[in-house]
Amino acid sequence: MTVLIGSVPKGMAMLVFGTVALCLVTLLAGCAGIPHGVEAVKGFDANRYLGTWYEIARLDHPFERGLSKVRAEYTLRGDGGINVTNIGFDPRKNVWKKATGKAYFVEGPNVGRLKVSFFGPFYGGYNILELDGDYSRALVCGPSRKYLWILARKPEMEENIKADLVEKARSLGFDTSKLIFVEH
Repeated sequence: MTVLIGSVPKGMAMLVFGTVALCLVTLLAGCAGIPHGVEAVKGFDANRYLGTWYEIARLDHPFERGLSKVRAEYTLRGDGGINVTNIGFDPRKNVWKKATGKAYFVEGPNVGRLKVSFFGPFYGGYNILELDGDYSRALVCGPSRKYLWILARKPEMEENIKADLVEKARSLGFDTSKLIFVEH
């Protein structure tokens, strides 16, 4: 049996629309989340985090698949958020790829937990799990344990520090056996 939208009572249509809208908002809010049992750093200073970060390692995902020489540039926005520019080289096509987005704090500017968007109204979690005192190395995850990055201010990192960050990620439940170590 086919039901035409015009034949649905107005109250029922509004209930269905409201339910769908609530589910969509809940789904989108979950995308800016943080994995269960993981905490973002406290005492975060966005001004010290601004600038260039090089990707040392990552878990594979479609947005960066096959890219090398990946780095991110963070600058302050006029509205209190942070501009995000990701740049990486695709050696198969011999081209640089660039994505520009914006990020906003989820729990306040002193917690390393942000939501970032590269696609209009859709946000994903950007959670800083580990950050050294001089803001030269960071361990970052997305909304789930499928997304993980090890970042540094330089395109290389000492092996012992890299091993410590990999171990920290493993202890938090990330599958570090699937890490891709980025060539610069």
